[in-house]
Amino acid sequence: MMTDWVRSVMERYGQTLQIETAETTGQVRAFLQPLAENSERSPSAVTGLGWMDTRLWLYLGREKLTDGDGIVWGEVRLRVRSARPYAIGDEILYWWALLETEKEAAE
Repeated sequence: MMTDWVRSVMERYGQTLQIETAETTGQVRAFLQPLAENSERSPSAVTGLGWMDTRLWLYLGREKLTDGDGIVWGEVRLRVRSARPYAIGDEILYWWALLETEKEAAE
């Protein structure tokens, strides 16, 4: 089954993340990476409120995420900006999510 293959790849190569959703809080294995196109150009901006980290992050995992859910990886705290499932046929293979640092998500 394709979902078993995706799950095994995430278990082997993914990171351990803490997920905080409205329904649950717990640890999962998923891929989490900074998006190079944003972080390479201008990783920060100065606003009237001070310095802001403008880097965006990519999540690929089996756990369903929705806007506003939280992810913690070590000392990095992130918030889901948008998320959507990717499927083959009727079966969801993984969830894709665009994340931002928690400080910027709260503003």
